[in-house]
Amino acid sequence: MAVSGSKDFEPDVAEYIEEAFERCGLELRTGYDARTARRSLNFLFADWANRGLNRWTIGQVTQTVAAGVTEYPLGTITLSVAASGSFSLAETITGGTSGSTAYVITKPSATSMTITNPSGTFAATESITGGTSAATTTVSSTPSLIDVQSSIDILSSVIRRSGQDISIQRVSRDGYLNIPDKTTTGRPIQFYVDRQITPIIKIWPAPENSTDQLIYDRLVRIDDADTSVNTTQVPFRFYPCLAAGLAYYIALKRAPDRVQLLKTLYEEEFERAASEDRDRASFFIVPTESSLRVAG
Repeated sequence: MAVSGSKDFEPDVAEYIEEAFERCGLELRTGYDARTARRSLNFLFADWANRGLNRWTIGQVTQTVAAGVTEYPLGTITLSVAASGSFSLAETITGGTSGSTAYVITKPSATSMTITNPSGTFAATESITGGTSAATTTVSSTPSLIDVQSSIDILSSVIRRSGQDISIQRVSRDGYLNIPDKTTTGRPIQFYVDRQITPIIKIWPAPENSTDQLIYDRLVRIDDADTSVNTTQVPFRFYPCLAAGLAYYIALKRAPDRVQLLKTLYEEEFERAASEDRDRASFFIVPTESSLRVAG
């Protein structure tokens, strides 16, 4: 018999929920059953993020630095305004009503600018004023923080200057705190990730120009399940792990007699998925001269 020739099997959220209920020896009967299962699925995605299992969500961000500005959002915050042409890079903007402040880090168009994490919340229709240029304009809409808040962590980072990428070193909170003069300017060589609700990347020394580019690979959270008709942001090779994990989470609430069995299965599926979800690169071991001693 001929094979199907089809490679498009992609369960939606409802099918994962049905599979999980069946593994628990249950039937999906009510709207609440579906709602509680979707909630469990989102908790499962959070567990995967803590275990570092969503490497397929890695994305690269390129941020042109602004001279003297050391803190940047871990993603992009765009402020839509009536007009941005008169504002200056690296200057502070202040909301006339909210009192919120932020630095201007890029001006991609005449009606928007990207900013650092605001100290408060810029309100729609309020006026903002530039601290250096004294330019004013009106905020069109409250800036969204979703892109930044979806960031989990940074994997690696470089500074690009004149087409050359130079790796910069990650330091700890204590390491960054112990830098004596954080206003020193130059080509950044270190960064620290402040993993707040709206995370920040802090670089040092402070950029000496507004042309270098900060480029980093970031890990972001998996899209929420939301509705049962959605598919999940999960590659084919992780389908068994997702189904097993959801069954275990549902069993905790609805089938306690199967918890241990389903937990064991989930951990086995997770281990297989985690072992597969890794970088594959050539690995060489070169002995040092001191290790090549001949016993005499």
